[in-house]
Amino acid sequence: MLEVYKILSRLEKRNLRNGLLFISPWLIGFLGLQIYPIGYSFYLSLTEYSGFGRAAFIGIKNFIFIFKDPLIITTVKNTLYYTLLSVPIGILVAVILALCMNQKVREVSVYRAILYLPSILPAFALVFVWLIFTNAQFGLLNQMFISMGLPVIDWIGNPKFTKPSLVILAQFGAGGPALIFLASLRSIPKDLYESASIDGAGVFKKFFTITLPMLTPLILYQIIMGLSAGLQVFTQAYIISGGARGGTVGSQNSLYFYVLYIWQNAFKYSRMGYASSLSVLFFAVSVVIAFAVFRWGRSWVNYDS
Repeated sequence: MLEVYKILSRLEKRNLRNGLLFISPWLIGFLGLQIYPIGYSFYLSLTEYSGFGRAAFIGIKNFIFIFKDPLIITTVKNTLYYTLLSVPIGILVAVILALCMNQKVREVSVYRAILYLPSILPAFALVFVWLIFTNAQFGLLNQMFISMGLPVIDWIGNPKFTKPSLVILAQFGAGGPALIFLASLRSIPKDLYESASIDGAGVFKKFFTITLPMLTPLILYQIIMGLSAGLQVFTQAYIISGGARGGTVGSQNSLYFYVLYIWQNAFKYSRMGYASSLSVLFFAVSVVIAFAVFRWGRSWVNYDS
């Protein structure tokens, strides 16, 4: 690097210095808030550390204990259940919203704002509204069920419905991805649809032969982002399970997600070393999943028009 810098002209050196100066806030944040914590977590994962005093090096004992921990299976099952449901449903809802936003109707901008608005609300606010909305005694949703002669559902207390209720709640954030899909829809060449119409293609034929293939790069992107968000689900379960009050983690541990278990070990049980080992394992598995999804995407993602 030093030899390359020496052969640069004075103007190129000045541009390089100015460029580094402009990106220095991001660079400092990246090194100090991402690279350093990741590296420090790798170190703590090999120690027994309570968060105070000195960390005692214990090697890979934390990682060995992970495979003996009876709660790991529960947290992994709950996390995968939520992720494998919320990601495909979220993409489907986002595509449907984008198609609705793309219709040529009057005041379409107002409808787009209404559909997008829930996605910018804070997660904790949505959770509190959802708790009131789904309350088994006075919640509006169950009042609607009663008026239609349907049975009342305890969305929060019944372990059969706690995770599905969070999957439904996650769809309120589909407005953001929908805007991205909308931008992609509007960039599809109109002559493709005109040619398809001349060939006698109907609405569904156009969607599956033109629209959907052109959306596949964004679908892959949303799968990656959705898997990342789903595997890291925390806020909703933390609030609903009474994590702030030190309560249970949902009925029969049905909301005991992996990241919530990491938080409990780190800040509730003062097992920072073990929590770091859980984080390191989570990081490694996430990288493998992302790599596998990218490889899988090669077989169905279309980058040509």
